[in-house]
Amino acid sequence: MTNDEEDRLIGQTLTRLTAKFPSVSAEAVAGAVESAHAHFAGHRIRDFVPLLVERMAKEKLSSLVTS
Repeated sequence: MTNDEEDRLIGQTLTRLTAKFPSVSAEAVAGAVESAHAHFAGHRIRDFVPLLVERMAKEKLSSLVTS
């Protein structure tokens, strides 16, 4: 996966999560996605990073909504 492809998929993740969590500010959603993405920085195999980022960010955002 190229960096451009990964960035595009992360952008799509941001869009999906913003729509899924309308009660959470766009900044909080972006922060959750950026934090999850940073967690995988430096890992050599990038193919599943967008999926893992979405899962990690979704879990964090879900906890914000239920709190």
